[in-house]
Amino acid sequence: RAMAAARRRAAVGLGLAGAACALLGVCLLLAGPAIVKEQVVKNVRIDPSSISFGMWKDIPVPFYLSVHLFEVLNPNEVLEGGKPILTQRGPYVYRSEFRYKTNITFHDNDTVSYVEYRKLFFQPDLSNGTEDEYIVMPNILMLGASVMMENLPNFVKLLLSGALAGLKQEAFMNRTVGDILWGYDDPLLDTINTIVPGLIPFKGKFGMLIGFNNSNSGLFTVYTGMKNISRVHMVDSWNGLKKVNYWRSTGCNMINGTAGEMWPPFMSPTSLEFYSPDACRSMTLVYEQSGEFKGVPTYRFVAPKTLFANGTDYPPNEGFCPCRQSGIQNVSTCRLNAPMFISHPHFYNADPSLVNAVEGLHPSKEHHALFLDVHPVGGPAAVSPPWRGLSSHRGRAQAKCQTGKIKPVVLPLLWFAESGYIEGSVLKQFYTSLVLIPSILDYLQYIFLGLGVPLIISAAVLMMMSQEKRSLFWSSNKKNSDSNKANQASSARKLPPIKVLREARL
Repeated sequence: RAMAAARRRAAVGLGLAGAACALLGVCLLLAGPAIVKEQVVKNVRIDPSSISFGMWKDIPVPFYLSVHLFEVLNPNEVLEGGKPILTQRGPYVYRSEFRYKTNITFHDNDTVSYVEYRKLFFQPDLSNGTEDEYIVMPNILMLGASVMMENLPNFVKLLLSGALAGLKQEAFMNRTVGDILWGYDDPLLDTINTIVPGLIPFKGKFGMLIGFNNSNSGLFTVYTGMKNISRVHMVDSWNGLKKVNYWRSTGCNMINGTAGEMWPPFMSPTSLEFYSPDACRSMTLVYEQSGEFKGVPTYRFVAPKTLFANGTDYPPNEGFCPCRQSGIQNVSTCRLNAPMFISHPHFYNADPSLVNAVEGLHPSKEHHALFLDVHPVGGPAAVSPPWRGLSSHRGRAQAKCQTGKIKPVVLPLLWFAESGYIEGSVLKQFYTSLVLIPSILDYLQYIFLGLGVPLIISAAVLMMMSQEKRSLFWSSNKKNSDSNKANQASSARKLPPIKVLREARL
């Protein structure tokens, strides 16, 4: 009897423990995703009280700008109409000190405005070459100015052509990497601005990346996500504009997506969009595959082949025209009408005629494809390998004495890759918040459910065993009682009858 009672108590204890585990498992199963979502929403929105606000304000991620220049090996032959032979120089690597946002202003319509600054520092140990080495490249300022002369009156063309000759401007120049990228003094700037004011609306030094250093990319106004988390980081306006006016169609002029740093959380593997001031347009990348970056799961988005396709091959791009071959986009309308183009490096994914027009290009997906790796829950691009760009120049000009017999050609000038990824304490915090804790909650729900079921089954078995023992005990007692009664009855039948004698008293 004592053993049966102990088993009953054990069964009750196991049953309660099993029920508690099962209840916790079910609660985590139902409420776990909601808990994770609530924490993500709370911490990724742009709010001074959120964990990610400091990271958003002062991005603790080192960015590196790797620049490759294309040197012209046969400038004299090109002047005589020959095919340009190019060789790639670099990379020349620059480290961007932690980017920081200023002029942060919150608005009543769930948006915040800011200006983000960056400053670059040359990294000799990561570079293949120095800023002091010389490279032969097209004279961008002279060629650009001569192309801009196409629509000017003939007498102005003569004045400018004479000025170019007097200043000994040639179609190709031999300058240092530092001058080419970050600027050099050229009297041609002042001369052009004197003859045709406003033709080139800047003064001082001229360099191909002079606007990249110690500068900003404009005033962005983005949604904070306080009212609608699905809109967080999405651009509301850029420099006060809802759309730009560089292109020929409303769709091409739209400012869509984010500023290219972070995206709304819980994204689906379809596509992502961001606005690039450097490209003067919004870009859409499409999902390619899932991956992992230092233990953090990622979605990889890549540029579709239609990104820089011309209007004939891809009608939605008609608004970016006038177009040339597919694979390059004319950005002259947002580059002071200079004959400039953008594409993938080495004309990757471009019309083969562009690659064949020059020698020395070797396009490949591995080295020249544009892609972003983004965490699907938190949405930061800080774990992203490089996105890449290429500027090109069309070598056709009106100043014939300087340009000789140069044939019209899209001549690559440079391409650059900007990369940045989280590491150290930032990576640890990111991994803990968005990977480790959700994984622990996910495992716990199955652990509790896995413990609850066998505990409840064990409790049921013990209870059944105790009930069976109890039944046997009472059954045995009943049999013993019945046997005793039967024995007593049998004994009573065997005794002689009792006679009651009464004495008669006299």
